[in-house]
Parts: sequence; structure tokens; C-alpha cells
Amino acid sequence: MRPIAWARRWLGRWGLIIALAALPVFYLIHDLTTGYQAGLVSGHAVIHHDLTRIGLNVVQGLSNGSIWALIAIGYTLVYGIIELINFAHGDVFMIGSFTAVGLYSVFGLTPSTGAVGLIFGLLAVLVVSMIVCGSLNTLIERVGYKPLRGAPKLAPLITAVGFSFILQNVGLVWRGGSPESVPDLINQGQTVFHISALPIQRGYILAIGVMIPLVFGLSWFVRSTRLGRAMRATAQDPEAARLMGINVNQTISLTFLIGGGLAGAAGLIYALYQTNIWYFQGFKAGLIAFTAAVMGGIGNIAGAVLGGLIIGVIQSFSDNRLAGGEWTEAVVFGYLILIMVLRPRGLLGEETREAG
Repeated sequence: MRPIAWARRWLGRWGLIIALAALPVFYLIHDLTTGYQAGLVSGHAVIHHDLTRIGLNVVQGLSNGSIWALIAIGYTLVYGIIELINFAHGDVFMIGSFTAVGLYSVFGLTPSTGAVGLIFGLLAVLVVSMIVCGSLNTLIERVGYKPLRGAPKLAPLITAVGFSFILQNVGLVWRGGSPESVPDLINQGQTVFHISALPIQRGYILAIGVMIPLVFGLSWFVRSTRLGRAMRATAQDPEAARLMGINVNQTISLTFLIGGGLAGAAGLIYALYQTNIWYFQGFKAGLIAFTAAVMGGIGNIAGAVLGGLIIGVIQSFSDNRLAGGEWTEAVVFGYLILIMVLRPRGLLGEETREAG
């Protein structure tokens, strides 16, 4: 029995790291030894033996994962404070994309707009999209969730699903049922600079460059401000927080406002990065982002960011290496199941009342 117990302890400590590293390490060795096709010359394949392709997979994954991370934070904030899975959150992100694209013409943004006008215009679009989505999320909480705060948990859960369908239909009426191409304002595929032979494109810089300050700003707010401390106190024990003079209802509304605002920011980044929008985009994005929140540790902001980045990298490897992406969802959720088996509270651990 001792070898079995030792193996279980060893797998619990190192098995998860080995599993997460397996995919990039395998393809790293493959690219250095077997090589990969980098083009054709006179009808003959050009084989390279370097780390450029795997580096591109990682950078693409981190940029995609930055979007999932911003959405995942909204899930983890709401669950951490009232233990509700806000299934409408992905569709709030969709409304954010639609709002951002609708504001392009309001601020006169086109692919020919100058650099200064584009920067200030997109900053204005970002702020307005965050306000719209934050206000929408707060309205949903006030109308749908607040009256059910003392009800069985199934009631607000079904209400969240209902709001999700309502927002999907709003998007359907707003911009139609087909995926819609939108102007590529930033020329997102243009290479800005190279790291060795690895091209760094504008889209990568945008996604990662917007996500990092928003996450650091949120972390500072939650840890260092009075309202942030009220959020943490409410998440730990709402009744004790109320006895200490904290306005719990106002704090919960603030949490929804912040989560919705981050979803609005993600909506703009998505529209600029993917250059297409669709009324159904929130369903898949919401599912992936919630998976990221669970993977990192529900209620844990850093865990949501880590989970989003990891899923982005897994998706990038799968899309680029495994049958054109047909197995991507299976690979992502296979990793989720593995992480839940080896570490049920997520990579960085849950931060909820039940977890302690």
C-alpha cells in the first residue's frame, strides 16, 4: 500500500504540472527534431528546426486567453460574492461587442483614421462599452437576482439562463442572425516587430496590453480601497459584513458593475481582434470563460486570469496542430476534467465561503 499512497501524493503534487506541460513540451521536441513545414520552394517543402512555430502558438494563445480572462473575472467575482453562476454574463460580453461596433460610426472610426484619432476614439469606445455593459449587468442583478436572494439557489440560476436567452434575442434583432464582418480598424494582422523570427502583431499587443492594466487595476481596487475591502468582506460573510455597517446590496451591485465593465472591454477587444461579431458569440465565450474560472479556482481573480491564459494556449496548440481545431473543445474540457480530478478546487484554489 505504501507505493500506491506515495504515487497518489506524487501525482497530486506534480501530475498536474506534467499534464499542463505535456502538450507544449511534446511539440517543442517535435519542432526541434522532426521539424515543421515553413513553406514551399520550387515545389519542395521547406522544413525548419526551430522554436518559431511553438512561440507563435504561445503568443496567439496568450492573446486569445486575455479575452477569456477578462470575461472569466466577471464570473468569478459574482460567484465569489453571492455564489451564483451568472449564465447571462457571456451575452453581456456579446452586447459589449455590438455596442463597440455601433460606436465606430459615432466616433468616426474607419480603417483610414489617423493614429491619434484612432487611439482617442477607441479609448472613448472602450469607456462607453464598459459603462453600457456594467450598467446592463447591474440592471440584471437588480431586476432578476436581488428579489431572489433568499430563494433556493435553483431560482436565480434559471433566471440567469432566462436573461441569457433574452440578450441573445436582443442581439439577433439588433444585427441579424449571421456572423458579420466588421472594419479592421487597427490592421490587427500587421507585424509590429519581431522577437528573433517570431512576428508580434498588433492584435496580440492589443489583447494583452488592454488585459494587463485592467487586471492590475482591479487587483489594486479589491485589495486597497474601502469598496474593495467591502467586496471581500461580503464574499466571506455577508451577514457579518452587514453587522459591520457595510451596505451589502450596494456592494453586490458594484460587483456586477465591475464584472459587466470588464465584459464590455473584452467585447471591444474581441471585435478588433477577430474582426467579426455574432449574436451567438457570447454562448461559446461564456462557456470557455466559466471553464477558465473553474480551472483557476472559482472566486479567485488571479485564478480566473491564469485559467483564461491556459485555455487560450491549449486552444492555440489544438487549432494549429490537431486536425484544424476539430478536437479543440474536447481537448480543453479534457484538461478541465483532469485538473478537477487532480485539484478539485482549481489551480490556485477557490476563494468562496464554502472553501473557507
